[in-house]
Amino acid sequence: MKSAWRFYRILQVILQYGLDEALPKNGFTRPIRCGRKLLFWLRNQHQDKIFGLRLRLALQELGPVWIKLGQMLSTRRDLFPDSIADELALLQDQVEPFAGELARRQIETALGAKLETWFSDFDETALASASIAQVHTARFNADSPFAGREVVLKVIRPNIEKAIKADIGLMYRLAGWIPRLSSEGRRLRPVEVVREYEKTILDELDLRREMANAIQLRRNFENSPMLYIPEMYGDFCYRNVIVMERIYGIQVSDIQALEANGTNMKLLAERGVQVFFTQVFRDSFFHADMHPGNIFVNPDHPEDPQYIGIDCGIVGSLNREDKRYLAENFLAFFNRDYQRVAQLHVDSGWVPEDTDVQAFEQAIRTVCDPIFAKPLSEISFGHVLINLFNTARRFNMEVQPQLVLLQKTLLYIEGLGRQIYPQLDLWQTAKPFLQDWLSEQVGFKSVYRGIKERLPYFREHFAEMPETLYHALQQQKEISRQLSELNRTLYKNQQHRRRYWYSGVIGSVIFVTTLLQFERLPLFFSSCLLLSAVIIWLYGLMKN
Repeated sequence: MKSAWRFYRILQVILQYGLDEALPKNGFTRPIRCGRKLLFWLRNQHQDKIFGLRLRLALQELGPVWIKLGQMLSTRRDLFPDSIADELALLQDQVEPFAGELARRQIETALGAKLETWFSDFDETALASASIAQVHTARFNADSPFAGREVVLKVIRPNIEKAIKADIGLMYRLAGWIPRLSSEGRRLRPVEVVREYEKTILDELDLRREMANAIQLRRNFENSPMLYIPEMYGDFCYRNVIVMERIYGIQVSDIQALEANGTNMKLLAERGVQVFFTQVFRDSFFHADMHPGNIFVNPDHPEDPQYIGIDCGIVGSLNREDKRYLAENFLAFFNRDYQRVAQLHVDSGWVPEDTDVQAFEQAIRTVCDPIFAKPLSEISFGHVLINLFNTARRFNMEVQPQLVLLQKTLLYIEGLGRQIYPQLDLWQTAKPFLQDWLSEQVGFKSVYRGIKERLPYFREHFAEMPETLYHALQQQKEISRQLSELNRTLYKNQQHRRRYWYSGVIGSVIFVTTLLQFERLPLFFSSCLLLSAVIIWLYGLMKN
């Protein structure tokens, strides 16, 4: 009954915001549209608003789980038009905090003792609250090895996993209906979208993942002037609770505060691009949730600005092949070498091998050439990717999850960079980085680096080389002997099969001829011929 009531509530919100107008008009939906007219108490109450805005408001009313779904859908510009994606991108993951006393009990249960054992000054008023978790401030007490350090304790909302799984079950039910409505519904692949969302949000419920991601990112940018990741205290991190260093910074979207602090805005914007490309191409490990709420700027040295990144629950990675093809795609695109772009998609396996490269090239040219009507400084990397991927979808390109995360992060970075410094030329900042990275992958440096990486292995096994060589030669001799025996066996079998075939043919000819001439031949002679045919057959069988 509880599930049925929630399902009714979802349908109620959908109808009150007029989202049913997206239903196609065909025979399958006619009964649904007729039934809709009978629900006079669930009229569209927001007819003056555009569809994208109504969708955003509906998701906000349905609650945290649906808000996060909308945030994820805002990155899928390969599925939705900009008018919808832009509205969904405005969804804010801010909800009312749950009671501080309840947060204290959950933390103490996870740690196995009272908070005062390790912490003092625990603030039961949440510093920030989101749909999955909320954070509280505290300080390590005098008895702790980290005495005096300020920390933030992040705790998962109680019973949130049960609520999430229930709502996801209803999402699957709704998603299962959508493909039946029209071909456009099938193109959206709603079940796959829900499955991807389910994996993402359930991963966020295990805070140990966030801890591990933050430790890796912190290691990658240790002592870097560009990015700082707060320290995690692993001994106090569990599935539903993590403890991390408290940071103080200016939110990156607070342009007035940054300017008042004397921040070098041009350098800050350029470093945002550099941080992104460093994470993607150097480390193959990038923070994939870099919206303004998760990014701060260190106020201590504004002339040499440093980003501070928090909330590392969602990260992405690219393998070596993806990185190389992505870098070459960007360079080829900005050089307007569309034939190279098309061929790279085929070579990378992003589209089928039998794709007509010339037709694909022409489709890319048709879509991308108008982009160059703008100055290079105004061209969006994120929208370049969107155009490429949308065009490739018509040639049966499967959406790559790692590339969707990359596209989403790139759009965030571009938006931040141009908000901080509107004159930012992303291409001018990124091109040298991409060219240097590519040259390192294919030149002498790449060969030298490969040998250097394998040198410890070579050194470790150098002493074993004579013995290994001796065993290899012995194995070669044994293999040669076995091959000779195999050849002899095959030759004998071939002879036996030939003898068997000849015996069968000769015996059959004698047998059939004797039967046809049986009445004309003497009985004794016919009997001898039949017996000889049988003997020939038996001889062939025995030799085989």
